[in-house]
Amino acid sequence: MEQCKALLALELQTYARGIESCVRVPLPDARFVALTSFAYNVGVKATCGSSAVRLINQGRTAEGCEALLKWNRAAGITFPGLTRRRQKERAFCLEGA
Repeated sequence: MEQCKALLALELQTYARGIESCVRVPLPDARFVALTSFAYNVGVKATCGSSAVRLINQGRTAEGCEALLKWNRAAGITFPGLTRRRQKERAFCLEGA
């Protein structure tokens, strides 16, 4: 279990660096965690090209956090698990907004 946690922490650094590279505004810890989780799930390229990051970079934080909810489908199908994940990421993202 400890080895798995260590490997996950190492892999998450890649996604965190991706967020740091494309988000140009200061992020509270909770928002950084939300965007890193999002990037872990959809990829850094998709995250950095998303309307969520674009809006957050424009200072439209609440709208950017809301935009995360659009990413609840795979292959055109809405998945309840993705919907729940995005709702949690949105909640973290909005902390301190």
